[in-house]
Formats: sequence, C-alpha cells, structure tokens
Amino acid sequence: MIINFHERIHVDDKNICKLFMHEISELYTDMELAAEELELLAMPRRSFTVHFPVRMDSGKTRMFIGHRVQYNDARGPAKGGIRFHPDLTIDDVKDLAFLMVLKCAVANIPFGGSKGGVIVDPKQLSGNELELLTRSYVRAINNFIGPFKDIPAPDVFTGEKIMVWIMDEFERIKGEHVPAVVTGKPVELGGTKARNYSTALGGIYVLEEAMKKLNMGQEGARVAIQGFGNVGKNAARLFFERGYKVVAVSATGGGIIDQAGLDIQKVISHQESRGSLLDFAGAADITNQELLACDCDVLVPAALSDQIHNGNADNVKARIILELANAPTTIDADKIFFNKNIFVIPDVLANAGGVVVSYFEWSQNLNSSYWTEEEVLRNLKNIMVNSFNDVYAACSHEYCRMRRSAYRLAIKRVLEAERLRGNL
Repeated sequence: MIINFHERIHVDDKNICKLFMHEISELYTDMELAAEELELLAMPRRSFTVHFPVRMDSGKTRMFIGHRVQYNDARGPAKGGIRFHPDLTIDDVKDLAFLMVLKCAVANIPFGGSKGGVIVDPKQLSGNELELLTRSYVRAINNFIGPFKDIPAPDVFTGEKIMVWIMDEFERIKGEHVPAVVTGKPVELGGTKARNYSTALGGIYVLEEAMKKLNMGQEGARVAIQGFGNVGKNAARLFFERGYKVVAVSATGGGIIDQAGLDIQKVISHQESRGSLLDFAGAADITNQELLACDCDVLVPAALSDQIHNGNADNVKARIILELANAPTTIDADKIFFNKNIFVIPDVLANAGGVVVSYFEWSQNLNSSYWTEEEVLRNLKNIMVNSFNDVYAACSHEYCRMRRSAYRLAIKRVLEAERLRGNL
C-alpha cells in the first residue's frame, strides 16, 4: 500500500513534515505493518472544513474558511493547536495532526491528535475583528470539540487571549462552565502554573536523563542555545540556574559567545534594553551558524526548522543535541550525527513538555482542582523521564536513532489501542 503524504505545506512547517514523513515512510517498511494497519494510520478519523461569516469593522460581512482534523482518538480525546495563518490548508493540517498523535503517544498521555485553524492573516484584523472571527469559528465547530472529544490549544498566531474567547463562546453555546474545552488559558481562568516554561524545562529533564546514560557530568557542562524566544530564553535561564555553563546564545540578528560562561540574567536585561544580544560586555559577537559549530557539550536548537543540515552537520562539536525547536535537524544531518555518535534527542520527545502540561491543565479543570507549581513540576519530570527511558530502551535494543525509536514506540501504542477497541 502506498501512503500518500501531502506536500502543500507553508514555509514554517515544510521541513517539519518532510522529516516526519520520511521517517514514517521508512518505518512502515521496517515494521512490516499489515495492510489494515497501514490503512488505519493513513487516514484521519475526521477532517472537515467550515465556512462562516464575520461582520467587519467596516460594517461589511466577510466569509472565512476554517479547518479541523481529528486524526486519531483511540488513546483519548484529540488534542492539538488552533492556528490563524493565511497559508493554512487542510492537507498540511492533516500531517501536523498525525504528528500530534505520535507526540502524545511518545509522552504516553491519554490523548489522540488534532490540528486546525482559520485561513486568515491576523495582523490585518483589528482586535474586535479578531475576537468576532474566533467566536464565529467556535460556533461553526462547537459540536465537534469538547473536553471528551477534541481539546484545542494555542498555535501559530494564537495565544491565551484567543483561548479565553474560545472557552467563553463554547460556554455560552452550552450554557455551562466547561474550562476543560481548551488549554493554554490564563491561570486566573483555569490555566496551570509553569505553562510558560514547560517546554524548556521538559527538555532539560530528558537531557539530564541522557547525560546519565552517557556518563556526562551536569555541573559546568557547556551549553549553546540557538534561538532566544520564549523557549530558548527560558531554557537559557533554567540551565544557568541549574549550574550549567551557557557559553553561547543567539537570536535572529546574531548572538554572543563567552567560553567562561554567560550571566543569563544580565544577558536578558541587555537584550531587553538594547533590543539585541550583540555587544554584550565580555562576550564576542557571533552568527547563528557560528553558534552551531561552537565548542560545547550540549547544542540546543530552539529557533527555526531546517537549521542543521548536511552542509554544516560535520562542523557540530556537541556530544548531545536537544531539539527544542520543531525539526531543526534535516534527515541527512540526523544520519550524520548517528554515524558520529552525537546523541540527538528528537523534537517529538524533547519539546513534549508543553503538551504534557496541557494535559495537566485539562485534568485539573475536569476535577475542579488546583495544583501548586511544585506539583506541576514534579509530575512533568516524572512523565518526561519515563518517556525518555521508554524511547532510550527501544533505541538501545534496536540500535537505531532516537527519532526512529520514538516514532516506532508511538505507532505501536496507537495500534495497540486500536486493537483493544476491536478496530484491528
């Protein structure tokens, strides 16, 4: 059976899906899956498109198109982001929803996978128009989402304000409080502590397990981080606080390096006051490419996809690569690192902390409970450590790359859930 994955992907997701699809296609052959298993995995359980009107500030009505794909819900209700993007297509949404299925299965949390959104450039809308669009989209899909059906979350160009509008409109329609319909809310309205830095901290938890397996000391280990947005900045701060030596960081305009170690609190203050990382006292300015090749123990790509490829992979000196960005490493580079014994912790595992904490938010909402930050962090560490050890055990047994092992483990878990339900 031929699995037809989709190529019409906007720039942000092109390499994410390319890497994912290549791995999955090879893996299906290796696993010798039956035709019925392939057919089940190849088709989303539900995918739909909605058309809905929005009254613009001009007084005129404009029609918008929204999509939602619920790829598989054998392991639990579907879970996945809502994005507002002008290049959104149903085909790229399908691939990203499947990737979400596997991410939840790798973390072993009781969710399936989904993805969706609206074809729109939110930068072209006023605040009022953005709210009306969000609420209209919810009215169009409200029968297909819910805490036991499909739980949306923030994604590209959406955030906690839009999640509140989704929750509020859904509750108006249902006539009752349903905070668990969506995650990524403010703490005051049912959100959870630690969400803002959960992706970075979850990655550090799995990194520290990897360092134990490789007999690497943590105190003073040298870390270089490409990307200084929310994830990269939080990672740098957490590494610094935990006694690592952060030797280099970079953002869009370039970065800085100091092999003696950077004071991250001062770096953050410098960036906030200057609008740039460059010209930090005591450090040398470097490019993003120079950061990838710098002398370090741990390299953390936390920016864009497709940053490490066959043209620069041989220059990487790190012993471990922690992928906090989505698909920062190309297929060719991944294989180069495997042959060079550079240990890659793949994005599907490394940056799963965000969806794990979303699971905590959903669980708290369902139980009308409130966890302290310490409880959130303790449970996050437990799940991330267990997930790493599950993937590592499979990787060691099969002698293959961690990315391949993570996908294999996820597929086995999804298919086992389908078997238990009598679908195979």
